[in-house]
Amino acid sequence: MGWGIPTRPPATSTPSRVQALYELCKRTFPSPSSVAASSSPSSPPPDHAIGAISSLMDTITPVDVGLRDDNLEDGRGFGFFESNFLKNSARVARWAQPITYLHVYECDAFSIGIFCLPTSAVIPLHDHPGMIVLSKLLYGSMHVKSYDWVEPAVLANGKPVKLGKLHTDDVLNAPCPTAVLYPQSGGNMHCFTSVKSCAVLDVIAPPYSESSGRVCTYFHDYPFSSFSGQAKVVHGPDNYAWLEALNVPVNINMRPGTYTGPTIQEHLP
Repeated sequence: MGWGIPTRPPATSTPSRVQALYELCKRTFPSPSSVAASSSPSSPPPDHAIGAISSLMDTITPVDVGLRDDNLEDGRGFGFFESNFLKNSARVARWAQPITYLHVYECDAFSIGIFCLPTSAVIPLHDHPGMIVLSKLLYGSMHVKSYDWVEPAVLANGKPVKLGKLHTDDVLNAPCPTAVLYPQSGGNMHCFTSVKSCAVLDVIAPPYSESSGRVCTYFHDYPFSSFSGQAKVVHGPDNYAWLEALNVPVNINMRPGTYTGPTIQEHLP
């Protein structure tokens, strides 16, 4: 059986967990425009506030966001993006299946969305400049590999690469705790590879914005032994890699899907 078919849960007088997540994010992440208008400098949210969001996300299930067990006879678990063509075509490789993004909410302070990945799909290594990202694996299994920059910056001799320290290199299986990354720590550069069909609920604060300089950069990672540099590695070379920013377009087979979970009710100020 596989998760993925969207279904709208029955109406209820109790606020949904999605609504609760929105409310908590609204209180935690200030709007950049309001911060700019303030005379006081912006400060990151306190650890207990991020912890509260993380704890709430730990309780969110696929059903809470409008996904259910679709009882597919085909056990490959392509989820709701599996079509009859894909079922009947042996020529379509699993890695070629599209990644589907379900938009839940976005403002200038934060965004909420869900990435649904079929088996063996990949979201390449990329960064989150100036952002806090909370990721909750809703179902399935995925391999996560992430790095943080070594500070101060370490460059390889004659090569356009910088040294990164490995933060995570592991397979996660749902249910598992929400992962949190920060602008300078927690694995700010990460890539996902689905081991089994899976979905990830993401909160990104603030969201990507080209006009504000928060642009996603993709990277290729090389083993530490690939280049020489002014690096003293105290935890062993396997815990480090040289990261090169890719200056060519990265084509990801991603498409928008329809979010069918509880609607977020925005409150006027």
